[in-house]
Amino acid sequence: MRNAILLFAAFFAACGGAQQTGGPTASTPQEPPPLSVRPSPVPRAGADAELEAAFAEIAKEANGRVGVAAVVFETGANASLNPDEKFPMQSVCKVPVSMAVMQQVDAGKYKPEQEVDITKDDFVPAGMRSPLRDDFPEGRKIPLWHLIEYAIAESDGTANDALMRLAGGPAEVQKYITSLGITDMAVKNTHKEFANDQKMQAENFSTPAAALALLTHLQTGTSINRERSKLILDFMNESRPGQNRLRGLLPENAYVAHKTGTSATVNGVTAATNDIGIIGLPNGNFLAIAVFVGDSKADDKTREAVIAKIAKAAWDKWGN
Repeated sequence: MRNAILLFAAFFAACGGAQQTGGPTASTPQEPPPLSVRPSPVPRAGADAELEAAFAEIAKEANGRVGVAAVVFETGANASLNPDEKFPMQSVCKVPVSMAVMQQVDAGKYKPEQEVDITKDDFVPAGMRSPLRDDFPEGRKIPLWHLIEYAIAESDGTANDALMRLAGGPAEVQKYITSLGITDMAVKNTHKEFANDQKMQAENFSTPAAALALLTHLQTGTSINRERSKLILDFMNESRPGQNRLRGLLPENAYVAHKTGTSATVNGVTAATNDIGIIGLPNGNFLAIAVFVGDSKADDKTREAVIAKIAKAAWDKWGN
């Protein structure tokens, strides 16, 4: 694992391009800079032991499993906790699903503005999050880009399953993930299938290190057109669910392009409380971070606070 994190660090540090020359002002939200993709053969420094110890201490509050992978793009500074452990993704899977569809847009199979017919048969069941279903109970045609907005910004299960259908099903999404060289992330089931069999939720899994690799491809535009990757990141920055997770302890105007994932609580145990994303630091650098909380006996507030505290620890350590 440690070698994998260091390889990520070397990759991020080598992404030059248009970096900001100074930190943002208190009233200026950040946007990710365009980055070139030129991996450096020069090894980076080792992981930040002090920050890893802080992650481990915070993780104790979860009363469950916690996995973290974090790296600063511009410097390669990195830290992790259980980065190779597998966790259910839940709605985090909407990021690779959206990326897989955008790659097909790049290939000319679809156009961003083309309309997708959403019918009642496409709706995920009541009790599963779907503003699309709630806004349009009779169904409607939705532009593809707007479907991605519903999936990412609203964490809409109906939108995710429609995108997965456009991609060609879970197998095609998995093929896309594998093409990125990511081996510890799996997408096998739709959200509607989750509703019928909760055991399936664990089959859509990721390690923190794999989620970090996915964020790298999204940020650097290595697998999809940069305008398309920017659109996904914009929707992630607008994401409404999970305001108390990665965003929880950061300034209100901070750039946090993130995607959450959450399971139900069964017999007092919550299988998944997740958040992955890219955070703009006060010094103008950008932090990629994935935090997964699994099999936790803590309440909602505590689980989300664990994620928020881990993000804040990285912000404080690497933001100046």
